[in-house]
Amino acid sequence: MPPVPSPVWLLTVYSHDVLSRLDEVKARVTSIFGSILKMDSTKKVTKKLAGTAADTAAWVTNVGNEHGQVLVSVLTAGEGEGLLPMAAGLMERYRLAGVAPPQLMYVDRDCCSSFGGSKTAAMFNEWDRLVVRLDIWHLMRRFASGVTTESHQLYGPFMRQLSVCIFEWDAGDVRRLLEAKRSELEGKHGMVGLTEAEVSRKIGRKEMALHCRRRTRGAAATEVLLLALLETFNGEKGVDTLGIPLLDSIRIQEIWNEQRRHLHCIQDPPGVQLYTETGKITKGSVILPVYRCARGSTSLESFHLHLNRFIPGTRANAMHFQAFLLDGLVRWNEDRAQTAVEGKNRQPLLSYSGHLQHILNLSSQRVLGKEQVKDYSKPSKYTGELLGVEYLYSQTGRVLQDVSVDPDFPEEAAAVELLDEEDEGFQEDVDPTVHIPHVTPMIAPSSSSAAPLSGEPADAPRSGPSSPTAPEDGSSPEAPDQHGSPHPEHSSDSEGETQGPDAMPGYQHVRRLARALVEVRSRQGLSDRRVDGLVALWLALPDFDKQRLIYPARHQERIVQGRFKASKGKSSIILGKDSLQRCLLGLNSGPANWPGTSRLVEAICSQLCQIHPSATQSAGVKKSRWALILADYVAIREAVLNSPRLMAQTNLQLFELNQRTISQWYSRRQKERERMVLQQGLGLAVAPSVTAQPLPEAKPLHYQREGIQAPFPFPTPPPPVPRQTTQQGQPAQAPIQPAHLEQQPPALPGPSQAQGQHTGRSSPPPVPRTTAWRRKRMADDTEGVAAGKRRQREHYVCAKCVLPKRRETGHSRFGGVAFCSVTAGGKTVAQWLAEMKDAKGRGEGH
Repeated sequence: MPPVPSPVWLLTVYSHDVLSRLDEVKARVTSIFGSILKMDSTKKVTKKLAGTAADTAAWVTNVGNEHGQVLVSVLTAGEGEGLLPMAAGLMERYRLAGVAPPQLMYVDRDCCSSFGGSKTAAMFNEWDRLVVRLDIWHLMRRFASGVTTESHQLYGPFMRQLSVCIFEWDAGDVRRLLEAKRSELEGKHGMVGLTEAEVSRKIGRKEMALHCRRRTRGAAATEVLLLALLETFNGEKGVDTLGIPLLDSIRIQEIWNEQRRHLHCIQDPPGVQLYTETGKITKGSVILPVYRCARGSTSLESFHLHLNRFIPGTRANAMHFQAFLLDGLVRWNEDRAQTAVEGKNRQPLLSYSGHLQHILNLSSQRVLGKEQVKDYSKPSKYTGELLGVEYLYSQTGRVLQDVSVDPDFPEEAAAVELLDEEDEGFQEDVDPTVHIPHVTPMIAPSSSSAAPLSGEPADAPRSGPSSPTAPEDGSSPEAPDQHGSPHPEHSSDSEGETQGPDAMPGYQHVRRLARALVEVRSRQGLSDRRVDGLVALWLALPDFDKQRLIYPARHQERIVQGRFKASKGKSSIILGKDSLQRCLLGLNSGPANWPGTSRLVEAICSQLCQIHPSATQSAGVKKSRWALILADYVAIREAVLNSPRLMAQTNLQLFELNQRTISQWYSRRQKERERMVLQQGLGLAVAPSVTAQPLPEAKPLHYQREGIQAPFPFPTPPPPVPRQTTQQGQPAQAPIQPAHLEQQPPALPGPSQAQGQHTGRSSPPPVPRTTAWRRKRMADDTEGVAAGKRRQREHYVCAKCVLPKRRETGHSRFGGVAFCSVTAGGKTVAQWLAEMKDAKGRGEGH
């Protein structure tokens, strides 16, 4: 059995396949255009360049368009002047194709200059009408560098207000989204009678970015608002309860003096439509449009993560790096082109091979009269621009040499060092500049994602009916109860209708049931009278609190972190399983959840926090506060589960907790309360700022190929040969002409090529043995051998007597020994066979 090919061997074969069609791959990359460009650089992928080119590249610079496609990707030893040849190639591409120059370009640097014009505009000097804009997230990060620490309680409100100073939302889009969200909350969750502020708190950043458009306020208005914001947070109002200021006064002043000139660089240019309507969805009973925004370079920064995955493993030599990079760009651009096509005109991608699509469409035109597949990024003739590693070598004076196209050719080292890494596919991250100015408590965390692996608390996922961020009653959670139970409250008759922290009514009934359950924590069992009371309190709950709890799945296919889902490394465990057991399961117990998943459990834990304000020590053994709370909660849960009548007449759902989930819930609640207190009196915006005039209508989804003046010359097959018939009416075999449809590998320098140059002509390409035999057979048939007549069978000839080796001529064979009667001295075939068999029998007898 032949050995199974190794992963390195398969990757090497793949890279050689890319090199064999290198001209087409380059032509596809250089056939992409756009009217809104983004230019950004990354360093991470350069660390994968190995061999003699290792550590020679400082940046990978990419230029993308409004559809997410990449026009050019180059490795460079430095930015600035090192990108001038790339810019010249882009301008020449537009000029030769007759495509209008781009209107707008977003960059992360060199947008303007204190002395003279923009360096980026000077780099693209042929595009005299090009507007250069600074990516707004980069400007916000520059202001964020003036804070003392990002863990400050006012850091989040500061960044939200920074976004408010720059953007304003379309009033009609916000109003429509509020109506849709209200309809969804009323229909799915039964939440009726909510105010506009309460509905607004239920809207997330992703929903705002998908369904609402926004625009910049203008340089003058932004400057006034930023000055007021910095003055607010740089004074006494910008300190936390420990007196630690949010902003470093000296540093933030220097940042303001330097960055205020960029306020003109972040404004939306007039006359340029940045939004495209990609579809519609129904939320509740309202139909909402779905928008895609071309502002900023966030989509290009998200592409950098996928760019790192184009190069499999951890290291690759220059030639394989180039092959992986270019083929990845082609596939990426084809996917983006497909998503940019309107849904009814969109066809599924069947193949990334342009040559295969070309041959299929030619055959389909002959037979069906139409094209069978859609080539979304049909290439033009290659422009000659340098891409990838070639660009880097042009700066260092080196030449990118081709490697052998023979997959069995031995190399001095492995071309690729393997590292399994799953690709999540393309999905643009939420724009980091989108912030919703909520100063009221946000919705409760839920368990929609797995708990952290480390010992540090992490943000719990959000969902569930209640919030851990607002008080359940008027008392402080730290206040102890001298009698071992919560402070008495007003009677049920005098207690009016109250809302919980999630703005749902009927919260007074939840508190009464929680108070009654806390009282049974020290009892051995439940009497019938107490069960009747608990059942009555349960029946008084709102219908929302009686519904079965939904526990979101904790399992994740891939543990990801960071803004662009950057992984921290490889895990050898079963995905998600071990992390769930380690973080969410206690010893001999089920999965633990956060108290905020249920309003009732949250109210119970809130009252237990009042009973146990701190740790205790008894008989020299110290018990933490969370251990005491957990012990009481376990006692309450056991009492409920051990009462069959109570479980039969109610749907009480007291799920498992552990010390970690209780402490995380309490810590988040206290931080949110501290943040609420610190925001009092700051005068922050409490709702999204909307425009006075509606924004222009978004562009419809449309993708059109541009600049196809000289299509790429794909090799075409020969025309079909008409079939001939014989006298009997049967079709005769037509001679099969060699049709080399596949592009041949590029000519490679090497000893074999040098030795073959003296012949004056190149040798024919190799063909399979079966193909060569079939061609020879048909050639013999066409030279005069009659069809249907069997040729005389040839025989082996004896080298001693030059006669055919047949029994009639005195020849035979036994046990691998040949016999010829002519040279045997008169011995017959029968005598020789008898001697051979007799000799064999004696040998076996010994």
